[in-house]
Amino acid sequence: MSDELLTVEEMGRADRLAVAGGVAGRALMEAAGRAVADAAAELLHGGAEVAVACGPGNNGGDGFVAARLLRQRGCSVRIGLLGGPAELKGDAAEMARAWEGAVEPLAPATVDGADLIVDAMFGAGLARPLAGTAAETVAAINAAHAAGKPVIAVDVPSGLDGTTGHAPGPVVQATRTVTFFRLKPGHVLMPGRARCGRVVLADIGIPAGVLAEIAPRTRRNGTPLWAAHFPWPRIEGHKYTRGHAVVLSGPPDATGAARLGARAALRIGAGLVTLAGSAAATAVNATHATAVMVRALTSDGALAELLADERHNAVLIGPGTGVGVQTAATVLTVLRSAAAAVLDADALTSFAPGEAAVKAAGLGFLMRSAEPEAGRDTVFAAIAARSAPVVLTPHEGEFKRLFGELPELQSGSKLERARAAAAASGAVVVLKGPDTVIAAPDGRAAINDNAPPWLATAGSGDVLAGLVTGLLAQRMPAFEAACAAVWLHGEAATAFGLGLIAEDLPETLPQVLRRLETQR
Repeated sequence: MSDELLTVEEMGRADRLAVAGGVAGRALMEAAGRAVADAAAELLHGGAEVAVACGPGNNGGDGFVAARLLRQRGCSVRIGLLGGPAELKGDAAEMARAWEGAVEPLAPATVDGADLIVDAMFGAGLARPLAGTAAETVAAINAAHAAGKPVIAVDVPSGLDGTTGHAPGPVVQATRTVTFFRLKPGHVLMPGRARCGRVVLADIGIPAGVLAEIAPRTRRNGTPLWAAHFPWPRIEGHKYTRGHAVVLSGPPDATGAARLGARAALRIGAGLVTLAGSAAATAVNATHATAVMVRALTSDGALAELLADERHNAVLIGPGTGVGVQTAATVLTVLRSAAAAVLDADALTSFAPGEAAVKAAGLGFLMRSAEPEAGRDTVFAAIAARSAPVVLTPHEGEFKRLFGELPELQSGSKLERARAAAAASGAVVVLKGPDTVIAAPDGRAAINDNAPPWLATAGSGDVLAGLVTGLLAQRMPAFEAACAAVWLHGEAATAFGLGLIAEDLPETLPQVLRRLETQR
């Protein structure tokens, strides 16, 4: 499946470019309807009854095509049209005229008794809540779906915004969604992904060459996006050429998160990994670490001295470190170094408005900083002043605490918010969740959809941060490193299966890497 994701506006432009290039609009609609009929036929038995709910736009035209073709295949087909036939325009009106059966006004009763329902009411461009007859019909379709009847949605389930994945009102629950040319962000962003069921991408004759003119900036995360940059071991390489990652530990009673990150950095291929912390924390870490090295530090100055050795080329701070001015000061020490940096968990919240002022726990190995309290603008300025990359890995709660007061982040889809945060911070932002969005300051973005639900377990985010750090240590570009880490994180969770705990992720990663290496 192609990995470019097109907004509604970009998809409309693709249609127009195809027509301008000589592809007839009628041919596009005929191909779209045929794809819907093919998907429906896979779920039907001989002599099945099909209900097609058509809207007044091009989606309705696709529905008329699918109805005609399903009737030709021996199905009994009933069409309900929202609005009158006179409201149909252009190709949709032509397809309605080609339908030789009856057309009834759309109503909830349209779907009664159907073995399968085709939802062709509204497409991806709808951004308002459904009401009246449309909303009532959605309720009837969803009741049929709940009773076990398959529902095929055309383009997107009616009621869903194809660009944001939001549903401002009633929305169809589909068994399958048939979309065209390229997926939309709403197919992979939540809650849209859950409403789409299995998504089928159909080639309807739009030339792939139109993508060069559209230049989409959003991709579905997967190996085509980052495989060319992945740091596979080289025969002439050795541990020192594969980078040295430093993971900063929390206090003695909160060391586990950093160990998870360190183990992940080592598993993903960093040549060396050092866990650095207070003497007390290091004593705890030393009893658990074998291949991961440990280092006791006494102050920010000692950390700065460690990072002055540019062989220590990637740093992770945040897992288990504690929220407060001390952690914030240590983050700024990290950002003054030449190392790539991953800021996770407490390292992010320590810069949130009001957080550092009321908490002063922080990293146990650090002296109280003489610097004034550092806020969000301080860390953004520190990121802007450096040449080495920075990756931020917030979940929704941390994201809202750090970015929530910025006006441009008050609304919009998850994709739009992550993009705005990356632009505001100057860092690659990994906004985690079942639909993790990875966004770069230059506007590139990817949406990840391979994470199984059992990945939602304590410590999994620490492992993800360690994977990003390990790839940065191997000098993988930051955006691609973040995308690769998120995808591999999901694949490892899927490979392990139910019962997963965070410790299992680094240990399952080798089988995922072996499969990738074989495919390579």
